Amino acid sequence: MSGTLYIVATPIGNLQDITYRAVETLREIDVIVCEDTRVTKRLLERYEITDTQLLSYHQHSKQSSLEKIGQLLESGSHVVYMTDAGTPGISDPGNKLVAYVRDNHPDCQIVPIPGASAVVAALSISGFATDTFLFKGFIPHKKKRKKFLEEVRDAGMTVVFYESVHRIEKLLSEMVELLPEHELVLARELTKQYETVYRGKPEDVRLALDQDQVKGEFVVVVNGN
Repeated sequence: MSGTLYIVATPIGNLQDITYRAVETLREIDVIVCEDTRVTKRLLERYEITDTQLLSYHQHSKQSSLEKIGQLLESGSHVVYMTDAGTPGISDPGNKLVAYVRDNHPDCQIVPIPGASAVVAALSISGFATDTFLFKGFIPHKKKRKKFLEEVRDAGMTVVFYESVHRIEKLLSEMVELLPEHELVLARELTKQYETVYRGKPEDVRLALDQDQVKGEFVVVVNGN
């Protein structure tokens, strides 16, 4: 009998933001597949889960890693896939793993264990319309940034995307030029000790950020209305 692949959401910062169901699942399964075993061990130790086998799977993993996970499932093992933070499959290789299992091991069940997501957390505090919204992942590092922001500007709906600490100041300068009148919510370090939310037009947010210490990861929410 084939095993089950559980897609488990983990905290995006505060380690208490994990569901009872997720913890119970992590205690009961045979193997945990994760991005970085060091990061995952910290979460597992918090909930006294210490004996479960860990395997690494990330965006640079080879095909052989997928095949090994498939073999575990075919042998009847129950496997969890979890990322370093948040819901797997959202801007990470979790979707590739799910597609591989779906296509190559159709008898295996794939079960979601929902929980934290930086996208949804930021949207929930934005105050912008969310009956329809567009998630665009990470903004490109170099090329196509202008096209990306023009698509955000012209979307006609709320748009949410990620940006790193290394390029956030550049992003705000670009938005001052291309989206000067759009309202933003810029969420930094969500659920962590130094969580900060900035609101206003791009120039307002840029000025506020200039007064603060720039660090952490950012979720950007743009009001399309």
